[in-house]
Amino acid sequence: MPRRGLMFQARTRWLLVGLALLLSLLLIMYLLECAPQTDSNGSLPGVVGENFGKEHYQALLQEQEEHYQTRAMSLKRQIAQLKQELQEMSDKLKFLQEKKSPKVNSMGYQGTKEQAPNDLLEYLHSQIDKAEVSMGAKLPSEYGVIPFESFTSMKVFQLEMGLTRHPEEKPVRKDKRDELVEVIEAGLEVINNPDEEDAQDEDDGIGEKQLYTENDFIEGYYRTERDKGTQYELFYKKAEDMEYRHVTLFRPFGPLMKVKSETVDISRSIINIIVPLAGRTEVFAQFMQNFREVCINQDKRIHLTVVYFGHEGLSVVKSILESVAREDGFHNYTLVSLNEEFNRGRGLDVGARAWEKGEVLMFFCDVDIYFTVDFLNSCRLNAEPGKKVFYPVVFSLYNPAIVYANQDVPPPVEQQLVHKKDSGFWRDFGFGMTCQYRTDFLSIGGFDLEVKGWGGEDVHLYRKYLHGDLIVVRTPVPGLFHLWHEKHCADELTPEQYRMCIQSKAMNEASHSHLGMLVFREEIEAHLRKQAYRTHSEAAG
Repeated sequence: MPRRGLMFQARTRWLLVGLALLLSLLLIMYLLECAPQTDSNGSLPGVVGENFGKEHYQALLQEQEEHYQTRAMSLKRQIAQLKQELQEMSDKLKFLQEKKSPKVNSMGYQGTKEQAPNDLLEYLHSQIDKAEVSMGAKLPSEYGVIPFESFTSMKVFQLEMGLTRHPEEKPVRKDKRDELVEVIEAGLEVINNPDEEDAQDEDDGIGEKQLYTENDFIEGYYRTERDKGTQYELFYKKAEDMEYRHVTLFRPFGPLMKVKSETVDISRSIINIIVPLAGRTEVFAQFMQNFREVCINQDKRIHLTVVYFGHEGLSVVKSILESVAREDGFHNYTLVSLNEEFNRGRGLDVGARAWEKGEVLMFFCDVDIYFTVDFLNSCRLNAEPGKKVFYPVVFSLYNPAIVYANQDVPPPVEQQLVHKKDSGFWRDFGFGMTCQYRTDFLSIGGFDLEVKGWGGEDVHLYRKYLHGDLIVVRTPVPGLFHLWHEKHCADELTPEQYRMCIQSKAMNEASHSHLGMLVFREEIEAHLRKQAYRTHSEAAG
């Protein structure tokens, strides 16, 4: 018995040893299977021939586990988001179905919208009422206004750039691209499938209904009020028509909701362009070249008012206007002569009051401004008497001698009109270019004529509108450029005016990178000389 017990114990011991070896082999095979794939030379990551311990493989396993957990959490969030969107769409569809097929109550009468309360819908409509969509909000200063950003089907024109973004960009983020596409399509849905209210307003009984497509989208503006939502102003137009379709949408941090849909006829809308001027006859001649091409040859719905200060150069201005009248048959202009010291606010005020034909849309313009026919239509679309004034943000061009320093001669002005970071910037501190109706200008009291010399009068007028009830539309527009010219800040200016003038002068000269190249010019030239000397020495050796 003892001998048999010993043999049994020995066999059991060897069996346990065999099982232990087998388990060790399986563990090694499992660890090798879980290890990361090796590169082409078959060595493990790290130093060739290095042996890795248990901790290394545990770290790899933990890294893989964390990766899959992160991926699983991401998928769960996406699924939850899709479920939420599906529920919102279901609720919206249910609401539309109930709206088209009202329930009949026990008395046999159809229930009205008021009898079917919807807390969410009421809340969303209250957000629209609170936002600056239908009427203006009184603001304390020019810094309180929320500017729009403008966009087309391909590009966005933005004010907030920092040091990396550009004044004109294609939407890079997919969510921004999807947002703008969704908005354009939603506007088309409103136009092509109007509800009963819109259909009654637009039905004239003449001709068949026109269907609009993405190609008919002209331009749009959007801005976001952080505590309310995002407002969209969309404009559509058939190529052969003069009428625009204007759709206003609002996203109150929820589904898009239609605010209004209307037809805007600008075919008879005349713009009185008012230009104050003193001297600078060569610049005025350049201005008239652009005026002739855009206003006389293309738009043909323009009146020009020039308010000239002083006598020197007046005859030249008269000669230029008479030449345009003679060669192009253009007689819709007024020349007002003032024997006074130049005052921009005074000139624009006199020009506005010189019009004697009733209501008119005015564009306050400077002689160094270049505009396109598209801008003139934007001016008409974004100003409305008693309701809206338009304050476009101008794209100000830098000094061409710096921008095109690598060329013998700067290109023609028409080729400089590009929205690039090194060619110019959005002049968001300037409020001089504006489109507004004459009655609104006179009702608010016009300019502060006590302001003398350069700057300040435009800000005062802008603040008046911000303190009133009119909507101020502030947005960058691609068709409005400020041409570079050298600035002189006179000693007679007040300290505040002089500071604004110097600030404007510095901003106008060149981009951040180009100014940096000028500041470090000596360092750069010294570096190039060292490089040339080193190259020459190596070649000689």
